[in-house]
Amino acid sequence: MIKLACKLPRKLTIAVSGGVDSMAALDFLNRNHDVTVAFFHHNTENSDRACEFLTKYCHSKQLPLILGWYSKDRPQGQSQEEHWRIQRYQFLEGIQMPVVTAHHLDDCVETYVWSMLHGTAKTVPLRRNNVVRPFLLTKKQELQQWCQRHSIPWSEDLSNQDLRYQRNYVRHQLMPHVRHVNPGIDRVVRRVVERQLVEQALGFEDKLVDSSF
Repeated sequence: MIKLACKLPRKLTIAVSGGVDSMAALDFLNRNHDVTVAFFHHNTENSDRACEFLTKYCHSKQLPLILGWYSKDRPQGQSQEEHWRIQRYQFLEGIQMPVVTAHHLDDCVETYVWSMLHGTAKTVPLRRNNVVRPFLLTKKQELQQWCQRHSIPWSEDLSNQDLRYQRNYVRHQLMPHVRHVNPGIDRVVRRVVERQLVEQALGFEDKLVDSSF
């Protein structure tokens, strides 16, 4: 079951990649909210396909679509993943309303394991400036099932299988071994997320509903 980790205002923007997670989140929120869609183009062939798919989908559903474009040169020593992430958040944080992303519990588990290997275990925070992540208690499988149950289309990003990117290596190579050692890792991290949500949400929901957010 999809469960929101915080209250959301009626009018919001949702960051959509075209993948199954964000398309499920878009359909879920569009049923009860006034939704604008934001898409960041990474200047790749996969982004071309996703942009075309999402443009057609938004047109069919009469949803406003905001496009952001990767344009700056990558600084020396900075990974492509990190540069894309920085550019993407600059785009999202420039939107003058709350922006929802589809980060989910599986993302939290991967972040927890990856960060633990680097010395400080942490999960995905509920909020970053105007960017809100209300699906942190929802498993990826539940988002996939939502799309299947409601016949929601999505666009597969083939780069998600590319093990040159660290996030993909963690997801496809490391996490199966982690779950073999500890099949309950999702429950462990969920408890961590729930504790952090209590701390992060103090006074948060009132600020989120405020039109000045």
